Amino acid sequence: MGTWTALRAARPFFLMAGPNVIESREHCVKMARAIKAIANGLDIPFVFKASFDKANRSSKESFRGPGLEAGLEVLQAVKDEVGVPVVTDIHEAAQAAPVARVADVLQIPAFLCRQTDLLTAAARTGRVVHIKKGQWCDAAVMLAAADKVRSAGNEQVLVCERGTAFGYDDLIVDPRNLVRLRSAGLVTADVTHALQQPGRRVDAGGAISAGGLRQLIPAVARTAVAVGVDGVFLEVHNDPDASPCDAPTQWPLRHLHALLEELVQIAHASRGREAAAELDLRPLPLD
Repeated sequence: MGTWTALRAARPFFLMAGPNVIESREHCVKMARAIKAIANGLDIPFVFKASFDKANRSSKESFRGPGLEAGLEVLQAVKDEVGVPVVTDIHEAAQAAPVARVADVLQIPAFLCRQTDLLTAAARTGRVVHIKKGQWCDAAVMLAAADKVRSAGNEQVLVCERGTAFGYDDLIVDPRNLVRLRSAGLVTADVTHALQQPGRRVDAGGAISAGGLRQLIPAVARTAVAVGVDGVFLEVHNDPDASPCDAPTQWPLRHLHALLEELVQIAHASRGREAAAELDLRPLPLD
């Protein structure tokens, strides 16, 4: 079964999860194997996520990852040794073709969600395209972004809610967007990046990085699956505070099973993925 077919058929949802950035081959393989075991135990289709380059870090001094060539070698190792599909970010149109030789899903970062050349290049690879919604964007903007992919001959579009800018250093998640985005493609919820607080942390050397509200990840995740998303995106780490990127919003691996188990129960109890019923607004006689 192809990746797109598997994602479309996933019930109650599929999972995209892994560390924010590639730290080493050994770490990614071990993380992928651990997450796969949890997902398989709960019958959740799983796509491993890790970035080879975090090109949009707050500070130029921040860790970005191993780069394109070394990063793709790691992702290929995950596929070969663990047997799971992988998703990773691209930042330039020229990266689409080489990344598509390894990645099953090409992810468009939120800051780049309107970049026509990038979206078109990703679409032309024939891979699934996962578009993060810009933090400043209305859900309607994502319909246009998805149309750019489809106009290049690729119907395999995922659109992702990852929060909307609220003031200078916070994000909010509007559950209405999880419904509105359905007109653009399959919908995912990035329940970890949605709880970032951009620019909140300054280290001893003056480097700026994002803060976050890790303890609220379950609350956003519960909301997303109750509304009826197709997929859940989670950044997961075995040692969250040691993560070189977005440490405050990495979900602890030791708590992943408990969270996913609860989310599966919520999703099964909810009717969120059913088509909205037409409301009968005729007057109802009262006894």
